Amino acid sequence: MTVDTLGRWARAEWGALYLAVRRAVVERRWRAAPMTVGAVCLTGLTQVVQNRSWGYRIVQDLGAVRAEDPLWLALLRTPLSLFVPALDLPVWGALAQVLIAFGIAEMCLGRWRTLVIAYVATLAGTLYARVAIAIGPGSPFGLPASDARVVDTGPSAAVVGLAVFLGWRYGAYVTAGVVIAAMVVEVALKPNLAGKEHLAAVTAVLVLCAVSAVRQRRSRARSGSTSGAPPIQS
Repeated sequence: MTVDTLGRWARAEWGALYLAVRRAVVERRWRAAPMTVGAVCLTGLTQVVQNRSWGYRIVQDLGAVRAEDPLWLALLRTPLSLFVPALDLPVWGALAQVLIAFGIAEMCLGRWRTLVIAYVATLAGTLYARVAIAIGPGSPFGLPASDARVVDTGPSAAVVGLAVFLGWRYGAYVTAGVVIAAMVVEVALKPNLAGKEHLAAVTAVLVLCAVSAVRQRRSRARSGSTSGAPPIQS
């Protein structure tokens, strides 16, 4: 593949996404992604607090989700759990994920749509864990009962969901496909709770993409029928 061919492919794959990000930065500059800045700060704050002797229990009580918890409690903790970095992973990874994925999404999709997609993806993983544990390890979709005690936090499911939705929305279908394929390979190599939750997040976001596509077609059909209607005679 020549450099020119690669350049044309990159423009076709990421051109629309790049223009959307560039437009937001040019028009709003430092105000382009205030929610993302807040999310990065919140993630950093929870990391600092949970690594203090006095703060670990506070973060656990407010943002640590486990499948063994009552459902109502898990639902209350799920929003904050997005911004609680996993203790066994480097915090810079979580910060980078939030900054890049949430930042691009906020500039392209808007603040509230970004939050909705991120929450749906995370919630899908949280609910899937309960179903998978109930199914048991005998099924490819199941999980062992011991996973019910695993602390389930971090932005990874939201990041995966946002990447897939952005790829679909802006025509970066190869990128979205690579993300999905990576999640499938992750589960194939290491079929643990995190990997399967990522697949659940992808599935939920693909449903959102399908719903959005149907709404767009209906909207175009209505606008087309309206514009093509004969004038009303007085």
